[in-house]
Amino acid sequence: MDKALNYLALARKAGRIELGEEPVGAAARAQKARLILVAADATDHTWRRAQSFVAGSEQICLKVPYTKDQLGQAVGRTALALAAFTDPALALAFVKALGQPDHYKAELESLEKRAARIHKRQQEAKAHEKNKATGHKGKKGH
Repeated sequence: MDKALNYLALARKAGRIELGEEPVGAAARAQKARLILVAADATDHTWRRAQSFVAGSEQICLKVPYTKDQLGQAVGRTALALAAFTDPALALAFVKALGQPDHYKAELESLEKRAARIHKRQQEAKAHEKNKATGHKGKKGH
């Protein structure tokens, strides 16, 4: 299996991906889908449906160079036409692993910004927890 497909398997094991039309649609409506993948051999209807999921949002929809069978095999299914990464860092790693940075330039830039923003928020939350635990900042009046 190639590197990009390994990220699909990793995301499934980590619970950071939605698989199939209904879960992908629900994730997109909840603004949790960072990157929606559509299999290369998916029908035009499936492609249009995926695009409608992300319409008017910052979520990304991408037709990938893998068949439904290849995507399915990566996540332990027989076939998979639609999947949605809910983790921007894993989505970014997947797009990078596709190995076509010029072709996916806009997607890479968007995912890099999102991943950096989330990483910054996580660091701030850790610093806040550390400050609470050590009694620094804002302890007065409690």
